[in-house]
Amino acid sequence: QSYCHRLRHDMNFLTSTSRLNEQVVDKIVLQLNRVYPQILTNEEAEKFRNPKASLHTRLSDLLKHLQKKGERHCQEFYRALQINAEQLFNDLPSRKILKTPDPTEIDTDKEQYMLNDRGPVFFLACFSVAAGLAVFWYCCNSETQVIGRARRILGFSPIIIGRHVRNICMLYLEDISRN
Repeated sequence: QSYCHRLRHDMNFLTSTSRLNEQVVDKIVLQLNRVYPQILTNEEAEKFRNPKASLHTRLSDLLKHLQKKGERHCQEFYRALQINAEQLFNDLPSRKILKTPDPTEIDTDKEQYMLNDRGPVFFLACFSVAAGLAVFWYCCNSETQVIGRARRILGFSPIIIGRHVRNICMLYLEDISRN
């Protein structure tokens, strides 16, 4: 979409009551007047900052004026709006249209929900399989030479205590068995 078309689409949203206050409109007008390239001349900026006219009228006139000037002017207005009123910029109807997802794109929120919708039984089954494999791997590991009972008890230690603590206990048991 062109910026002029977007501005035409967003005009009602921007001019509705309490969307933009006087200070934000003045900042936008000043930015359009002072930033290179100069979008508004000094006379135009004074006209759109005139406190005698209502805010709604000044804003409507500003938006119509920018649409007449062309694409570059509308683009600079959107840039000024983003800088001075980012939340309002993000809530614009034209931005919401641009943010609509591609139908072929994966909705990550929905996918996350679908992955987490397995229930506690699924979690317990996966945890049990992982714990069983850990115990099996530990008991079949030929590197550790530890007393039989201690080996059986410490086989479950990855579940209860950390790996480093388990290794220290194993070394201590080996030293005791040598003496």
